[in-house]
Amino acid sequence: MTDDAPEVPPVGEWLRGSGPESDIVLSSRIRLARNVVGFPLRARLGEEESHELCEHLQPRIEAAGLAPDLDFVSLEELTDIDRLVLVERHVISLEHANGLGDRGVVSDEPGRIALMLNEEDHLRIQCLASGLDLNSIFDRSREIERKLAALIDFAFHARFGYLTSCPTNVGTGMRVSVMLHLPALVFAKQIDKVFNSVSKMNLAVRGFYGEGTKALSDLYQISNQVTLGRSAEKLLDDVRRVLPKIVAFERDVRKQLLDNDRLVVEDRVWRALGILRTARTIASEEAFEHLSLIRMGVHLGLIEELDIESVNRTFNLCQPGHLQASQGGGPLETRHRDIVRARLIRESLAEGGGSSSG
Repeated sequence: MTDDAPEVPPVGEWLRGSGPESDIVLSSRIRLARNVVGFPLRARLGEEESHELCEHLQPRIEAAGLAPDLDFVSLEELTDIDRLVLVERHVISLEHANGLGDRGVVSDEPGRIALMLNEEDHLRIQCLASGLDLNSIFDRSREIERKLAALIDFAFHARFGYLTSCPTNVGTGMRVSVMLHLPALVFAKQIDKVFNSVSKMNLAVRGFYGEGTKALSDLYQISNQVTLGRSAEKLLDDVRRVLPKIVAFERDVRKQLLDNDRLVVEDRVWRALGILRTARTIASEEAFEHLSLIRMGVHLGLIEELDIESVNRTFNLCQPGHLQASQGGGPLETRHRDIVRARLIRESLAEGGGSSSG
């Protein structure tokens, strides 16, 4: 890219590639759903009330002193591509991006903290960390909620707990989730064992962008399903207890594949790298499929010439929102996106770190 090319949105916290168990656990997230006394739930909120709610929440969030570098963004004022970039960085949800009416997000630049205004609930408090780091974000989310509760009257029932738009969130209103990269389990056709095991523990497996979305690049979210009748600590323990087993399972299968079918694994990994280094047009789904294998290959030491930061940066560039933002922010037709994506991948993964021509 030239020096005067548009700035590419940075890789967010979820894709930073560091933290405990980061070869398998990309990120950890805790989200709290809260609603404000005196306003109808989101589904019954009119246009004027949506505006009033944002006007009610924004100054109180600012007064809470949550962090020094938080900025408010009105989603109505953003382009479709700008909203898509925020979704791809896991700062907002797809539902929030595609919603109607006055809504916004307060977040820091890396995406470690994000407060969604007028999503499915009046307020969604989200804390995110790279790698497996549930304890720190649990403490951070509770501290943020404590500061906000001193200024905002959240809807709470003595018997049922926090009242939310979706019945499955009533209670603590807390969703604990982790983003896992499980290419070996997919490769060895063992991924269904994970699905079956976690479902028996009241946990859910979701796609790349959360509920209702499909897996992408062998990435899966695992989270609690219900919150009613369980304490926040219990919900955290449910996820924290099962995660080491899944991580160990993925590592064991990676080792078995290397011990028993090393040549096959190396062939798949290097073919993926070869395709991405030479392709002239490539769709996002195919690119992510190859990048998943390359990411595993880097962590297994099969590809020594690339580091994980390069792979993550390439993944970031491949996403439709980030790709279009890097080209000036205007919408690109699918065929044009596929051509630009292939070129950006060739430059990012070029041998010796240089850019490829063509």
